[in-house]
Amino acid sequence: MLVNCREFQSTFRNVFKDVDKWSFYSGEEDAEFNQDIRFLSWFAVLRVPGLAKPDQGRTVPWVYGECVEKGRVVFACGSPFGTFCPDLFMSTLSKGIVSNLAGEHNALILTDARCLPGTEGGGLFVKSGDLAYLVGLIVSPLCWKSSEWIGLTLVCSVQLILRNIQKSVTLQDPLKEISLCAQLPVDSIDGVANTDRGLKGHPTVALVDTGQFWGSGILMNSQVMLTCRHVLHGKSRLTVRLKTNSRSLAVTGEVLYSSKATSPYDVAVVILKEELPDIVVPTLASTFTPGEDVYVIGYGAFGQSCGPTVTSGILSRAVTVHSQPVMLQTTCAVQAGASGGAVVRAQTGELLGLVASNTRDVVAGVTYPHLNFSVPASLLNPLLLQFSRMGDSAVFRKLDTADEGVRRAWRLQAPPLSPPKSKL
Repeated sequence: MLVNCREFQSTFRNVFKDVDKWSFYSGEEDAEFNQDIRFLSWFAVLRVPGLAKPDQGRTVPWVYGECVEKGRVVFACGSPFGTFCPDLFMSTLSKGIVSNLAGEHNALILTDARCLPGTEGGGLFVKSGDLAYLVGLIVSPLCWKSSEWIGLTLVCSVQLILRNIQKSVTLQDPLKEISLCAQLPVDSIDGVANTDRGLKGHPTVALVDTGQFWGSGILMNSQVMLTCRHVLHGKSRLTVRLKTNSRSLAVTGEVLYSSKATSPYDVAVVILKEELPDIVVPTLASTFTPGEDVYVIGYGAFGQSCGPTVTSGILSRAVTVHSQPVMLQTTCAVQAGASGGAVVRAQTGELLGLVASNTRDVVAGVTYPHLNFSVPASLLNPLLLQFSRMGDSAVFRKLDTADEGVRRAWRLQAPPLSPPKSKL
């Protein structure tokens, strides 16, 4: 039996626009594979003789899609590579977080849990106590936008799959007996981002709209925003968009400072013409611990379609010059559009840095979303404090005078060798 999850299908069309050249089978353009995208919302119901019956307590517990929120820890379970060596790869686990949600009852779920080809149809689970509860089925483990891998896995809510199965069968069909009552209350799922806090204590990240292009920006207060120079595309005025619980807001921003093209620091400061409400003023971190858990929050890949995307990873390195941090590297998935977004400490929500770029091998034409670079908050904090006291954007010009050691770091060049010292 084949069932179309119409809610997922509708949401998918709204989020994954044709103009963005999405691919879910390989990073290459393929007309046959592109036609198959039409069937991503279809699911098969198979009858397998010999499996335990429901009254024997072997059914998989599941939860409503509304149970999950961005930042929720999830586990993906699947069997990569199909029939190749199933003894080794059967029911392989991967851990990540819910990166984004869209549609009715969170029909479409995106996670940064890393999955491989062959895991399609596998489960995405949330944990409560010692039990794992199914929240969705893996639709596509790999996604490319304009031939760039984005590092996210596409999932459909199991709640809506079951609802569509029940609608599709006759009254006499045993599948009609599927219970649409989830087996876990909405507020009782454990996770790193707990239910009463979620990502609410983390910095507010807005979408920066320059017309044809978009990026991200961190609101330092209700009117001052940090973003990247390259996000501006040379514009002096732009639109800042933010969706709150009650409404979508759009205000005009004016560029106060933009680092020079010759500066290693890709930074810009924008002042908003109107104050934005309900802003979380970030606490800027002064120390960095390689290996600590971090999130990146930004509008990579999807723009306004479903709000900011959250990805998890660790702080892999803090690069220092003259004992001062000048660059942060993380393992979070960062896509085009996330520039100007926030790197935050997972446990406290402190702002660690301003996302500047991911990594691209221009010779091979390959983008690596899990290797990315950010400007440390400790570098920006003194300048922001001076600006708040003096109101003079000229204080940020210090970013244009970085020494050669900083420039070499951001050019990904090794520091020059010290000349040998004379033994005389």
